[in-house]
Formats: sequence, C-alpha cells, structure tokens
Amino acid sequence: MSSAENHSLIIKSTAKRLGFDFCGIANAEFLESEAPRMEEWLNRNYHGKMAYLANHFDKRLDPTKLVEGAKTVVSLIYNYFPEKELPHQSEDFKLAKYAYGEDYHIVIRDKLNEFLEVLREEIGEINGRSFVDSAPVMERQWAQRAGLGWIGKNSLLLNREMGSFFFLADLIIDLEATPDTPLAKDYCGTCTACIDACPTDAIVQPEVIDASKCISYLTIELKEAIPDEFKGKMENWAFGCDICQDVCPWNRFSKPHQETRFSPNSELSAFTNKEWIEMTEETFKRVFSKSAVKRTKLSGIKRNVDFLQSKGL
Repeated sequence: MSSAENHSLIIKSTAKRLGFDFCGIANAEFLESEAPRMEEWLNRNYHGKMAYLANHFDKRLDPTKLVEGAKTVVSLIYNYFPEKELPHQSEDFKLAKYAYGEDYHIVIRDKLNEFLEVLREEIGEINGRSFVDSAPVMERQWAQRAGLGWIGKNSLLLNREMGSFFFLADLIIDLEATPDTPLAKDYCGTCTACIDACPTDAIVQPEVIDASKCISYLTIELKEAIPDEFKGKMENWAFGCDICQDVCPWNRFSKPHQETRFSPNSELSAFTNKEWIEMTEETFKRVFSKSAVKRTKLSGIKRNVDFLQSKGL
C-alpha cells in the first residue's frame, strides 16, 4: 500500500469516527471548468447584494491560494435532517430545518479541529485549514469531484443515499491522498420538481440560481426591505426556505440525524405565530443564543415577520 492510499484510509476512518456520514477526497487543483460559470453568474448579478461573493475570485477556484502547498481537498457530509418538523411548521411561520438547533458553524468546526489534530497525531506535521461555509471554498463542486454526489437542478449537492439535507465541510491539506472518482452521472434525469415548486422562480435554469429571488436570500442575506414583488410568494418562511429540498424525490432517503446539538430547544418547539410576532430582544437572545438565526438579529426576524403579515405570505 502506498503512503497516499494509507493516508486516504486514515482520513476516511477518522471521518467515520467523528460522525461524518460521507467522506470523499479530491486532488487540490484549479477548478478550471467552474471559472467561466462563476464569472457569468456574477456578471448576471445573480448574487444580489452579497458583494462578498465577487471577492477573492481566484481563491474560490484555486485551493493552493488558501493553503500553501495544498495537495488534497477532503469533502465531508454531516446530516442535519430532523426526526420531525417543528410542531407548528405547517400552519405558522416557518424556520429552515438546518436552523432548528445549534449553529452548524460551531458544531462542525469543533469536529474539523479535532479531525486535523487526529491526522497530525497519526501521520505527522500537516499544514491545512478547515472550512465550513466560512471562506471562499466551492464546497458543492469539491464534493462532486470527491464522488459524494452530483449538483442537482436546485444547485445543491445530491447524494443517492441521503438526499440533500446535510452540511458540507472541507479540509484543505498539504498531504497526498488517493482521490476518489467523481460520479459520472446526473441522477436528476428529467425531474423538474424543484424548479416547478419554487414560488419566486429563483431557479432560472438547471443548476443556476438567481439568489436575489431566493427566499433564503430574502430572509437572511438581504439587509434591506424585502421587495414588494415577493408579496404573496414567501409561503410563510420567516428564516430560510426548504421548498426545493422538501419536494426533491431523493430526500425520501433522508434519515434523522444523530447530533443532539442540532435538536431544537423546548421553547422553540412551542413557537407559534404569536411567539414570532411578539418576540422581544430578551426572548430572541434566550431562544436563539446558539442558533444560526442570530445572524439576522431580532431586527431581521421582525422585518420578515412584518412582511409576511402584510400579505407577504
């Protein structure tokens, strides 16, 4: 067995032990085919007000600009599909499933730090960085290259065994490891369920999202007032949106996560429209102190709820 093959075995066994559902490996190289797609997407202003996506263009495409001497990108999948939806999701304001529990950035970052420590203990000095939606890394593209799935029409990574309700994370390291083989097939076929279900027509063509029309963007990323053109199209989403995932046939394979830190607290589980509408700063801090919802601040949630109340539903 070569050292690269041995490193791959160590990486994958460590990923399994730390609770990651899937682990794939790709060579750290320039994402040549993604460059023109990314450039066109930005030129069409599909990133909306997310100006940061236009920054560090070269770093998004070249992992060696993020980690000197990088040789390998390790792609990881971590499940967040809940055992059940929040009790009042069907008739009241909705919260995206990924935000039910503790902020995934914190939960997964802890695991990635441990991951690097284990690799250094077992292999030796390794230069590397961990990423979980926190730097200019094209997680879905790397996961596809690492054989973990394919890019669906809703632009999310789809995995044949568990759909798409999962987080992606990456380790970029200067360690040689045997790469996995990318999937050669797109398993979406002729299905257009996600495109048909999107109430704001954010999926402009397969794999291409106009983020400025996406409900997740409107309720989280956009800091200004939600445009009136989206009134009547928000389908009760107060933070994020799961529509294109909920209708995806591949998500029938989703299984409940085993991460206790992703479970909602009892107070959030009891939330109805009344709690959303009457929420105070004290309640917001108490209920969402460890949540990704903190990102919008109370003012953002109030804006979203007010919009939904003004027939923005």
